[in-house]
Amino acid sequence: MFGHLRGHLRERRRFAALTAAVAAVLAALLPATPAAAETKQPEWTGTWATAQHASYDPGTSEVTVRIPVRVSAGGSSVRIRLTNAFTTEPVTIGHATVGRSDGGSAVAKPYELRFGGKDEVTIPAGEQAVSDAVRVPVPARSDLVVSLYFPGRLTHISQHWMGLQTIYWTPDGGGDHASDAAGDAFTRTDSTFPFLTGVDVRGGDTAGSVVALGDSITDGASSTANANRRWPDYLAGRLSACSSTAGVLNEGISGNRITAGVDGNPSVLDRLERDVLSQPGARTVVLFEGVNDLSWGGATGDQVIDGMKEIARRAHTRGLRVIGATVVPYRGWGDWWTEAKEADRQKVNAFVRDSGGVFDDYADFDKAVRDPEDPTRYAAAFDSGDHLHPNDTGMKAFADAVDLTTLGAARDCPSTRVRLTPYRPSVQDGDPGTKITATVTNDGRSAATNIRTRLDLPAGWSADPAGGARIRTLAPGESSTVTWTVTPGSDAVWGTHPLGVRSSYRQDGRQRFDTDKVDATVTPVPSGVQAPYLTTATTTDAQYAQNGDQFAIWAGGQDLSGWKDEKAVIHLPGAAPASGSVTARVVGQTGSGPSAKAGIAVANDLTAPEKGGYAVLTMSAQFGLEFLTDSDGDGELDTWAGGGSSYHPAWLKLVRDGAEYTAYASADGTAWQQVAAATVPSASGDGDAGLVASAVNLNHPGQTTTAVFDSFSTTK
Repeated sequence: MFGHLRGHLRERRRFAALTAAVAAVLAALLPATPAAAETKQPEWTGTWATAQHASYDPGTSEVTVRIPVRVSAGGSSVRIRLTNAFTTEPVTIGHATVGRSDGGSAVAKPYELRFGGKDEVTIPAGEQAVSDAVRVPVPARSDLVVSLYFPGRLTHISQHWMGLQTIYWTPDGGGDHASDAAGDAFTRTDSTFPFLTGVDVRGGDTAGSVVALGDSITDGASSTANANRRWPDYLAGRLSACSSTAGVLNEGISGNRITAGVDGNPSVLDRLERDVLSQPGARTVVLFEGVNDLSWGGATGDQVIDGMKEIARRAHTRGLRVIGATVVPYRGWGDWWTEAKEADRQKVNAFVRDSGGVFDDYADFDKAVRDPEDPTRYAAAFDSGDHLHPNDTGMKAFADAVDLTTLGAARDCPSTRVRLTPYRPSVQDGDPGTKITATVTNDGRSAATNIRTRLDLPAGWSADPAGGARIRTLAPGESSTVTWTVTPGSDAVWGTHPLGVRSSYRQDGRQRFDTDKVDATVTPVPSGVQAPYLTTATTTDAQYAQNGDQFAIWAGGQDLSGWKDEKAVIHLPGAAPASGSVTARVVGQTGSGPSAKAGIAVANDLTAPEKGGYAVLTMSAQFGLEFLTDSDGDGELDTWAGGGSSYHPAWLKLVRDGAEYTAYASADGTAWQQVAAATVPSASGDGDAGLVASAVNLNHPGQTTTAVFDSFSTTK
């Protein structure tokens, strides 16, 4: 009986095995069912990245950092990548979250991040950590915020130092605020990216990612901070108009070179695997390096070309496309340019343009920004002023120089583009109008038809086109223009205002569109101030203007300390409380020497500083903060404190408690840093408070300064 049963079981096993084998063959031959297809997760694509390259000791404990990032591609799930690459000690992340930005350091809804199912992760020295996926809808070109809490003593930070982005920290001992929606706990700021090296998405319409591999220009040097105006940001904007977009990863490091590296700044060849070849979903790399090698790095053109060939070979081996970018002009950047180095630059650029198959294509960044009258220099419209790094407009010109069809990532991209000029239109308050021109160019292989162009203006502005804003047809390679006379609204505030253009057209049987945007600057003209504000000056060329809560001062003056007290002031008598504060924001300062000052002035009587209580807190044009006080009541500013880097806009605050003055400064009006404290024995009662400017032209004779303020207040 038992023998019969065993035989029966053996037959059943043979049948089951045969059935499984047949099922396996059928499964291999037949298409996957929807249920089976759903079990396969889509691949990750990098949507934001930065190249970590150095470390420092922050000297802090129990802190949380909040890191805003602008993603390129979108998706339905997100994860983050952290690195501890440039340290010798492990680091512990006790809590991490990610969520949509709600402005500044606030988060709309923080989502918990875990690492292998755990809230906490310890990253050994030189290693990385990747979070688990979290389902968060991430629109393309949106702002996320990553929050990291560090329990205990934070002994070091692995960083990317040129963030061009305000990073928010809690104070020392602030504790875990990673899950906070509000940003009130984050009272300290800096601009370096700590530990975070990548953000990835999946579940979107991306077709891989493009890696921008470069130096300080790619890193965004001289572009507007907190505005995402690096050339990779502009490239991501162009790709967002494609039917299937791509992530754009910024792997620029200031001072980076192809041919050599230093401690804290590895060469391109040394970091290629980490920063390019291992990036999730990477399809293409745009190689934009060489200017540091040729200018101050001591490399020859042949050495740069050899390095480019090695980079391309390694990238091609891993299946990536390689787009070479020409080296930009740099004559006038310090003393680095020579005729011999220019010959090397031209040699490298000739190779990039005709590499014999080393590159899959090229982007002519040199041509995009060079001066047609002197190709060894930047054109003025694109130069930030240091003759190496482009301004925001130059950054956009680089992105425009990339042929999207060569990237092998995004699909079905628009080939007819619209661009506005001038790149930085300036309109004086009360001006009758400024000419703005939209140029539509067909870069495609077929005609574009029924082209309609619309200018988008701030509320209250007007625009009159010269002729029609419709173009019937544009053949491949053709361009056409539409020009408007633009007039700002009567109540337009001073400062920048976005002007946009949208061009719609039909091409290849489809309705398409393209857009562009420039910042028009409304500048003040002298017009006086309104009561209760008064003016006083100790320089003969002072002028003033007021536009609601905005103020402007034009002033000369040799100095504003010691034996010179030459300045122009807009003030309120009796507004400086004996116990309270005076606050102002300096928006900008132009047309002046490096020591020119603009900020807050207080005194018992600002028309007669010798009556006591005299103190000034300013941001200088180039030499940082300056806090000057009168220690003996003779009307001369004879004590000084301050220094550091200059920045605009700058929030300045003087807090007074009788004769004790404390000076503070802030980049955002939220996180305040103490500058210094001083005793002004002659201060008595409520004094005058006002806004002050001085050109400090003792060593720069004849110069004047224009200082613009957009906030002034006093509190008791």
